[in-house]
Amino acid sequence: MDMIFINSKEYVRDYEYINVVNDILCNKNFRSMDKYMQHGNTNTRVHSINVSYLSYKICKKFKLNHDAVARAALLHDYYLYDWHTHYKETGLRFHGLTHPRTALNNALKEFTLSKLEQDIILKHMWPLTIIPPKHLEGLIVTFVDKYCSMAETYKNIIR
Repeated sequence: MDMIFINSKEYVRDYEYINVVNDILCNKNFRSMDKYMQHGNTNTRVHSINVSYLSYKICKKFKLNHDAVARAALLHDYYLYDWHTHYKETGLRFHGLTHPRTALNNALKEFTLSKLEQDIILKHMWPLTIIPPKHLEGLIVTFVDKYCSMAETYKNIIR
C-alpha cells in the first residue's frame, strides 16, 4: 500500500474487501460520484474508496469491525452533489456541517446500515461537528478521512 494511498488500485485485488462492499461499488449513484470533485484532482468516489480501504486495513489489523468500517467509509460522503457549487445552486450553506446527515439519509434510502455504520457516517466530520463518534471505528474513519483529504489536496504539490 502506498504511504500516501492515493488512487491506489490495491483494493481491487483484496477479495475479502470487495466481497463486503461490492454492492456499494456497483451502485449507480455511488458510481455517479465520479463527476464530483472532492479534493485537488480526486473525485468523491475515489476519495471515498481511499478512506474506506485504508480504514478497513487499519481496523482489520486491530481486530475491530472492519466490515462495518469499509461500508460506512464508502458512504461517508454520499451526499451526491458538487459541494463547490451547492450554495450557489441551492442557497444552502455550511456543507461541512450538513453533509454527514445528507449522506446518511441518502445511504439509508439504498442500503441497510447497522447503528455503527450510521454513527460513523453521521459523526465523520468531528471535531467540526460537535458530537464525536461513539466507537473507535468511527474515530479511525474520521482521522483517515482527514489524512486522505490532505494527501489528495497536496499530492500534486508533493510530486
